Amino acid sequence: MIENYEKFDEEQVAILKNFVTNTGSNIFVLRNLPEVIKGALFSRYSRSTLGLRSLLLKDFILNEETAFHAIAGSTHTDGLSEDEGEYIAVKRAQNFYDRILDGYGDDSIGELGGAHLAMENISMIAAKVVEDSRIGGSPLEKSTRYIYFDQKINGEYQFYREPILMTSAYRDQYIETCNFLFDTYAKLIPPLTEIMEKKFPKEHDVSKVAYTAALRAKVLDCLRGLLPASALTNMGVFGNGRFFDGMIQKLNCHNLSEMQDVGKKVHSEMSKVMPSFVRRSDQSHKYQMSFSAFSEQMTTELENLKEEHCDEIEKMQGTGVRLVSYDAEAPYKVAASLLFANSKCGLAELLEYCEKLPKENLNRILDAACNARENRRMKSPRALEHAEFTFEIIADFGIYRDLQRHRMLTQERQLLTCDYGYHIPDEILDTEMEKDYREAMDRAKSVYDDIASELPEEAQYVVPMAYNIHWYFHVNLRALQWLCELRSAPAGHLMYRYVAQEMAKQVSEVFPEFERMFKFVDYEGYELGRLGQEIRKVEKLKARQP
Repeated sequence: MIENYEKFDEEQVAILKNFVTNTGSNIFVLRNLPEVIKGALFSRYSRSTLGLRSLLLKDFILNEETAFHAIAGSTHTDGLSEDEGEYIAVKRAQNFYDRILDGYGDDSIGELGGAHLAMENISMIAAKVVEDSRIGGSPLEKSTRYIYFDQKINGEYQFYREPILMTSAYRDQYIETCNFLFDTYAKLIPPLTEIMEKKFPKEHDVSKVAYTAALRAKVLDCLRGLLPASALTNMGVFGNGRFFDGMIQKLNCHNLSEMQDVGKKVHSEMSKVMPSFVRRSDQSHKYQMSFSAFSEQMTTELENLKEEHCDEIEKMQGTGVRLVSYDAEAPYKVAASLLFANSKCGLAELLEYCEKLPKENLNRILDAACNARENRRMKSPRALEHAEFTFEIIADFGIYRDLQRHRMLTQERQLLTCDYGYHIPDEILDTEMEKDYREAMDRAKSVYDDIASELPEEAQYVVPMAYNIHWYFHVNLRALQWLCELRSAPAGHLMYRYVAQEMAKQVSEVFPEFERMFKFVDYEGYELGRLGQEIRKVEKLKARQP
């Protein structure tokens, strides 16, 4: 074992124990430190001959300019509460931390501090805009399959009252339609639950808890399409400073007032814990102002060009998945890249070699990358990233919400509209519930059409999740393998399982050599797909009990 080359006296060890997990090993973890200190410490660390613990002592703990004791919640807070002391100390020491971070001139410094952000009572549209900021952030959103969305607070359903709509001639239509959608959602829960219970009776060896959870998920998966995009949700987001800075800048530039309001609030809260990392997204900062000007000009020019170029182009018809583009040399590129790391050959020469290989030999190379995989969690080598595909998809907004969370790909969506029709679950077709479901969809479309004629972006809030949205994915084979194997699992929603299965099928049809890469894609259908996972969950809980 490598011993620590730094020596600390007893007093220093006593101090350091509060902030590092080990004072003697060469491997340790920081703890009990605010993000502004951790980020600045790592920034300084990259250009210092000192070890991190020595640097922490010398430049931070013993440096009055850093206000370390107050920020770190020490007893040296001069009579202030911990929160007050930290906030005031961060402000007092702001110049010090900004000097450190500015001095390195590297945006990646913003990745050295992170924070957990809670965002409550934001619309489902706002949640998607937040999740559009992909790299450096990890979002988790309130689920529509485990939580009933029919609760009222102070006698009102929980949906976003969009300010412009609330002051427009569409106010009453908007509120009445959203209430009607929630009423229908709540109304159909009991009869659909009864139908599901009859169709899938509980077997004697299945626990009541697992059965009830799986049944609820099935019912709510069918009915979530009635929820308007204005439905309020909660999100937890963990991200680094660079992620939040970029996210806030985009929110500040958004056309919808909700996004602007969310951006202001996120900046305000982040400034309390990691101000040095989000200072450029302050609305008065030169970077934010220049980015806003760029964003506005780009949006305006593209809007004008759309009218010039797009009106005559045929639109995608129907729903489904379409493989739009791919590289015909993809199998050879993947094979060459697989050989590269274990050879001394040039990549260009390997590619030329693989292009001339007999199919049997090429397949042996590709097999080597997947034969030993025992489950989908065994990640494939990065060589698979040399194969890229572009899909465009029309599917309901609920499915988009599930699939959009995959961040290791390029994606873009069009506005949420009622122009592409809606999905109605098989469990509702040909039942008495179908009339209520279709009435809700038709009523929402009528109001959407009225609002969209004047306010197309604000009109999105009244669109139910069952309506289809048009988007594209540009994704490499490695990321696609993960997406398709994960989202085709039995516990998944029926419709996003179809999208995942279809993407894998279409790639395999074009490149039979790549079918082996999708060995854990599940093409089976499952009526009560969540049941198996709920049973396993109950069994694990029982196993943990003494």
